[in-house]
Amino acid sequence: MKAKKNPEIEIGRHSSIYFAIGLNLMLFFTWQALEYKTYDSKEVSIEALVVEKQFEEDIPIVQLNTPPPPPPPASITEAIKIVEDVVEVEETVVESSEIGLEDAVSVESIPVAVQAVEVEEVEEEVEVPFAVIEKVPVFPGCEGLTKQAAIDCFKNKVTEHVTKNFRYPQAALDLEIQGRVSVIFVIDSQGRISSIKSRGPDEILENEAERIISLLPKMTPGTQRGVPVKVSYAVPIFFKYRSK
Repeated sequence: MKAKKNPEIEIGRHSSIYFAIGLNLMLFFTWQALEYKTYDSKEVSIEALVVEKQFEEDIPIVQLNTPPPPPPPASITEAIKIVEDVVEVEETVVESSEIGLEDAVSVESIPVAVQAVEVEEVEEEVEVPFAVIEKVPVFPGCEGLTKQAAIDCFKNKVTEHVTKNFRYPQAALDLEIQGRVSVIFVIDSQGRISSIKSRGPDEILENEAERIISLLPKMTPGTQRGVPVKVSYAVPIFFKYRSK
C-alpha cells in the first residue's frame, strides 16, 4: 500500500518563489558592496576643517599732480583797413629797343675795305647703288672684263666668299634659330669694306653675317664719271640647318 503525501506539508511546492527571493537578496547585497565607498584617512582628514577668513587689502587711491592741459591757441584776427583809391598811378612807358627804318645805318658813311674772297670747293663723297654705278667695283680676279661680265664676276666672287667663310653659330643651333639675314655694306672710294648693316631673325645670325662680309678683300673702287665713289651693295645670307 503506497503512502499518500499531504500537499500542505510538501516543501518543494514553493521552491521557485524561494529561489526568486534568494536571488533578489543576493543581487541587493552585491550592489551594496559595489557601491560602498571608503576614504583614505592619511590624505584627507575630515575630522577638523579650519577655514581662515581672507581679507582683501584695499589699494589706496593715489592722486597725481598732473599739469593742466595747455590753453587753446589764440585766434589771430587781421584787421583789414579799407583805403579809398584816390592815388593816381603813373604808367611806365617801355620804349622798344628794336631798330627802325629811321635808325638804319648808312653804308656810305662807313668806309669798308673789300678784300678778295676765295671760294674753296668741297668735294662731297657720293654713295651710288651698285645697280646704277657706271663702273662697278672690281673684285680681285675680275680685272679686264666688260661691265656685265664684271658684274657677274663680282656676284659670283661674293657668293664664293660667303660659302667659303660660312660658319653656323653653335648658339643658334642650340636654340634652333634659322632664317634669312639681309646684309648691306659699302665699298668706299678706297675699295675697303665699311658701313656693314644687317637685319635678320636673331642677333646671333646678324653678327655672323657681318663677320663674313667684313672678311671681304680690298677691291678696285667703282667710279661715277671717272671719279671713285662709294658703292652700296646688298647680299642675302640664308641660315638653315637640317634636323637629324
